[in-house]
Amino acid sequence: MTKKINVGIFIFNEVEVLDFAGPFEVFSLVEDNNQKIFNVITIGEGNKLLSARNGLKVHSDYLFNNHPKLDILIIPGGYGAEHIEIKNKCLLNWIKEQSNKVQILASVCTGALLLAECGLLNNKKATTHWMDLDRLEQDYPKIEVVRDVKFVDEGNLLTSGGISAGINMSFHIIKRLLGKEIAEHTAKRMEYDIVIK
Repeated sequence: MTKKINVGIFIFNEVEVLDFAGPFEVFSLVEDNNQKIFNVITIGEGNKLLSARNGLKVHSDYLFNNHPKLDILIIPGGYGAEHIEIKNKCLLNWIKEQSNKVQILASVCTGALLLAECGLLNNKKATTHWMDLDRLEQDYPKIEVVRDVKFVDEGNLLTSGGISAGINMSFHIIKRLLGKEIAEHTAKRMEYDIVIK
């Protein structure tokens, strides 16, 4: 069997639940010939129980200093991203470091603000939750903000709109890497209505 593709999803206090759980579910279900394609893990900064939005308790699989080499890194959003983690220099340095190592760096919802704060979206198109598009545009004038889309694909950098849009982006990544048939089969298994273009 070929080596699995490592997908890391950053989690933190006040992370929006579907921002990380949606992509986690999508990538975890992908199979080809009854073989799992992706190894999906969560990564946190500290070794402690985290409280996601609305009180869901989660614990990361790995930390910044001990996670395996990643092929894909997903940065979710939520209150914790836009108001707390955006000031976390340790996190921002880790994201910048990973951006030079991963094949794909993607954000969900206001996770785009963290990529923007790192300067990674400068001179690129990007999107985020509709409620935060103005903030993204005003605070980071070097970004070309795109409205009324589920996600924006800039090659190795992808950003998606709010919450459930991360699922659409995940299917797009699967289609890019593995083809439309596998993406559609996974969507059907999830009973997720999506037109994969």
